[in-house]
Amino acid sequence: MSSSDGLAPAATVAIETASDRLLTHWRSMQRVLVATDGSLTATDAIGFAVEFALAHDAELIFVHVVPTIDLVPPVGFEDPGLAVPHEPTAHDHAVLLQASDVATEHGVTATTVLLGGSTADEIVAHAESNDVDLIVIGSRGKGAVASALLGSVVLGVLHAAKQPVIVIRCAMAPHPLAEVPT
Repeated sequence: MSSSDGLAPAATVAIETASDRLLTHWRSMQRVLVATDGSLTATDAIGFAVEFALAHDAELIFVHVVPTIDLVPPVGFEDPGLAVPHEPTAHDHAVLLQASDVATEHGVTATTVLLGGSTADEIVAHAESNDVDLIVIGSRGKGAVASALLGSVVLGVLHAAKQPVIVIRCAMAPHPLAEVPT
């Protein structure tokens, strides 16, 4: 006896089981790290992550990475310039507060962390040390030449992360959930 789709009942059960296993994998992602820098693509990544968290009853960890040192350019020809410790700014804290506000507004549990160091390395290290199941990050899409010359945080995270990484490339206005009324 065969089913209406031409598959034997046992084959249908096998397909449903494989599908359930695939969905179970995504449903089990309960801790999601979202990297934000305040850019348009980061804002869209926040909106995506909030929707994902709502659909999967997940918690979000918003991280923003700042440099540990600031380079002060030389004043004159023989001046080598200076390297001074970076002090987090009001903007650094505001980026995290805005992300947290979006999550809170939609009933999603979220924490924020301000990290210092190399952006890609810090994102991956924080994900590892906090048992994160998924990383969400925005990409500006600078192009191959700019990424090769300047480096790419997204490429660094993709290369080093052990967790799945979802890259959000924004081609339009920010995700509706990421818009915070002012």
